[in-house]
Amino acid sequence: MSITSAFVLFSVIWFMVFLIAIPIKLQTQGDLGEIVPGTHASAPEVHDLKKKAWVTTAVAFVLWAVISGIIVSGIVTMRDIDFFNRMDPETSNEISE
Repeated sequence: MSITSAFVLFSVIWFMVFLIAIPIKLQTQGDLGEIVPGTHASAPEVHDLKKKAWVTTAVAFVLWAVISGIIVSGIVTMRDIDFFNRMDPETSNEISE
């Protein structure tokens, strides 16, 4: 796996985890009963984005390490997930006598 591939994989995992973490423990203006005129009651009041970003980074790093390890070790290859048999048959690199 190249450095670019590793960075893209980490970025995708990070954003997926972050989008899952955003609504956790979110307090809206409607929950607190202090709705600012001109805004929706569902507008966030307390969101703790900095803390969620750090937690997301830690979780994403662990997931990235596991997924990268699986990819680099070859436990799962592209041929393993080719359900429609679109890849060419695997060729042997051994020299026949």
